[in-house]
Amino acid sequence: MSASALREIAPGTYVRRHSELDLNCGLVVGSERALVIDTRSTTERGEALAAAVREITPLEQVVVNTHAHYDHCFGNAAFRDSQIYAHVGAAESLQRTAEHQRSQVVEHLRRTERPELAQTYVDTEVVLPFYLVEAETTPIDLGDRTAYLIFGGRGHTDHDLLVAVPDVSTVFWADLIEQGADPAMDDSFPLEWGETLTRLQEHPHVRGARLNVPGHGEVVGPEFVDQQRQVLTHLATELAAALDLGVQDVDGLVAKTRGLGLQDSTLRDAAVRTLETRSREAGADAAR
Repeated sequence: MSASALREIAPGTYVRRHSELDLNCGLVVGSERALVIDTRSTTERGEALAAAVREITPLEQVVVNTHAHYDHCFGNAAFRDSQIYAHVGAAESLQRTAEHQRSQVVEHLRRTERPELAQTYVDTEVVLPFYLVEAETTPIDLGDRTAYLIFGGRGHTDHDLLVAVPDVSTVFWADLIEQGADPAMDDSFPLEWGETLTRLQEHPHVRGARLNVPGHGEVVGPEFVDQQRQVLTHLATELAAALDLGVQDVDGLVAKTRGLGLQDSTLRDAAVRTLETRSREAGADAAR
């Protein structure tokens, strides 16, 4: 099997793991349509994914963007003829932040002497998803099987969708779960993430899933998902307790949350996000 191949992890259910950022994309094949889960980070990379999908199936493709981070959805241009689903919040976020995301990646690649790769980001057209999900559970009929797009609340972002494929006991968690690295906190809601995972684990289409595909890293079992849920729940508890004690600075929150197995850089990002969210929401309440 080549490095670019889709790997079948269950009947008609595939993962394509990429060298960039250890990113996972998914494919679920039914009798009438196929669901592509995330599209990579540039048009060129999206086209490579689309070609790999065509090697598996000639069926009509439906796409879901699990969230609005560039590595999961800037490849949409390669799937512009498909129905592209995302949470309504993802479409709003992508419209608001796409050019900022692009500029940050391009700057980093140029700074690290990768100008040709930087140019692929410059040349990428950002295509917005246009089938917008607002319900907590949205079924996608693929013919003889159904995949479910599920929103459980705020976590890695305020609009994460996971994809459940209950007939093969498989869940694509996207960045709600991460293997091989700490959960990314940049746009997260640390006080709510653990609760969101708890809610999702209890969903009838998710409960007890044997195969769990993180946004990045190895496919894992339910024990790994539960362990990460416990860490994020404990983090929320410690952050809330520190805030109740009057801790209102990043260093103080980091000091109160050590010992969970998370890196200090992750704890710092979580602290920053917690303080930003508290401040913004307090301001919104005051303005009402």
